[in-house]
Amino acid sequence: MPEMETAQFETDLSLFKYDNLEQLPPAYRDLDEAERSERIEAALDELGDDVVILGHNYQRREIVEHADFVGDSYQLSKGAANADADYVIFGGVTFMAESADIITDDDQSVILPSMEASCPMAGMAEALQVDAAWAEITGAAPDEDIIPITYMNSYADLKAFCAEQGGLVCTSSNAHKAFEYAFEKGDKVLFLPDKHLGENTAYRLGMEDEIAEWDPWDPEGKDVEEVVQNDIVLWDGYCQVHERFRESHIEDLRERRPDANVVVHPECRREVVEAADVVGSTSTICETVENADPGDAWAIGTEIHLANHLDRWHPEVEVLPLCGDACMDCNAMRQIDPNYLTWVLEELVAGRERNVIEVAPEEKELAQVALDRMLEI
Repeated sequence: MPEMETAQFETDLSLFKYDNLEQLPPAYRDLDEAERSERIEAALDELGDDVVILGHNYQRREIVEHADFVGDSYQLSKGAANADADYVIFGGVTFMAESADIITDDDQSVILPSMEASCPMAGMAEALQVDAAWAEITGAAPDEDIIPITYMNSYADLKAFCAEQGGLVCTSSNAHKAFEYAFEKGDKVLFLPDKHLGENTAYRLGMEDEIAEWDPWDPEGKDVEEVVQNDIVLWDGYCQVHERFRESHIEDLRERRPDANVVVHPECRREVVEAADVVGSTSTICETVENADPGDAWAIGTEIHLANHLDRWHPEVEVLPLCGDACMDCNAMRQIDPNYLTWVLEELVAGRERNVIEVAPEEKELAQVALDRMLEI
């Protein structure tokens, strides 16, 4: 399937995960920023400590400025779990809200302002596809213990699947530790859904010659026996934002700005990671800029809103988007329109919960096991 068609298909497919899609009421569609901010603050004053707002690093300014916590997805979920609030408004995407529901108390409700905020990469590892692939892979290597690892950027049912098969969850910061854990427990690793993070982790561990790729979109186009001869099988999924970066962006930057350093996310292609000065999670990217000397220049290879935030938060550092005007925002994050935030907050004031994310109890229990295994490492 061509790249753009695949991305669109996955975005559409992920919308079917929840059946409570609600459109923004017409009365909220034309609010200007001043009116919207005033109404959001009024609702927050009314709700007080009963609500906490989480703003992912990739969210736009109009969401982040109202957030109680700003950070990575799992970092935000932990913040919600530690907050004494009845309602958790997650300014992120579906899988993030699911993670928050998994680790928060049962009496806390997790709300996603727009149910259309579904991560395309998470949708690239759909449960039926993974089940079918697992049957093929394990069937071709019946004497091998294969440990599945899923990146945090995946749905709860995939996290539950990994737990059930003896695997675990990882973040971009601890993926290498998850791989080490898996190889202590078994013989091979199936890593989902981000092939770039998987490849970069394999290189970090010196296992770059043990990689095979599993393309779920072309089940007839692979030799399963050949695939399972390798120790690391990477699912053919990717982040639309990070895959857009190219080595040529870094080369062009170094020609124009030889004084600038480059920091990129490990979801980027291998050649981009090799050409960068620093590689790390969004937290690492933030810390890199925060710890930079005044007057330093850093080009940021991740979602454009984070680059913009860092530019505002650290005016003493010159922050540049790595690919300039060609850098893109996250399509899924974009669905969390500030007008949606206004709506769900005012509905809470009126005693109505909208767009509640609830992971099924059995799925939640298993997904928690996968998360606990991650925490063990």
